[in-house]
Amino acid sequence: MDVTLTTWIAVPLLGGVIGYVTNRIAVKMIFRPIRPVNILGLKVQGLIGRRQGDLAKSIGDVVGDHLVQHEDIVQGFRNVDLESMLGEVIEKGLAPKVEQLRNLPLIGGFLTPERIDDLRGAIIQGILDHKDLILERLEQAVEAGIDVQKMVREKVEAFPVERLEKLVLKVASRELRAIEILGGLLGVLIGIGQVGVIWVISGSTPS
Repeated sequence: MDVTLTTWIAVPLLGGVIGYVTNRIAVKMIFRPIRPVNILGLKVQGLIGRRQGDLAKSIGDVVGDHLVQHEDIVQGFRNVDLESMLGEVIEKGLAPKVEQLRNLPLIGGFLTPERIDDLRGAIIQGILDHKDLILERLEQAVEAGIDVQKMVREKVEAFPVERLEKLVLKVASRELRAIEILGGLLGVLIGIGQVGVIWVISGSTPS
């Protein structure tokens, strides 16, 4: 069997097209079809849509066990400017009551701005003196009330597959494109190898 120049071009080209198209379909089938469809009696659905529950559980386990723990949340509380926050809250809470007391005949005269500032400062300092106890109670409340694994799992399970697809394509579009191109290159190389084998077996030369 003579191996012509046309064969050397056509077979690798066909292999490249097949490899590219195959990988492109494989990448698309990560997400699509989003909902199950019947094709020749077989139920076909994208990998993410079919395994979204398992994916959500795995992500929840990783986030809850390794990425976000209750101690991390409490550490975030430690970085809060508690003094400024308390000052704002106490100011809003005290202002109406102080205004009422100022209207009283005897008490109102003692509530000068300086005394009010001293009272506010004393309340804030009294709370700050027990900051560690507050953070300890917050940690207990967070541990009892926040299940990070469950929260992440439910979020991922409820996330529309279409939005997951957009997010993945936004982050990894170049890598997925490279997979498609690599499929084409491998197809070309396989095609060249096939023609080379035939050429060696036939003992012919390109013409």
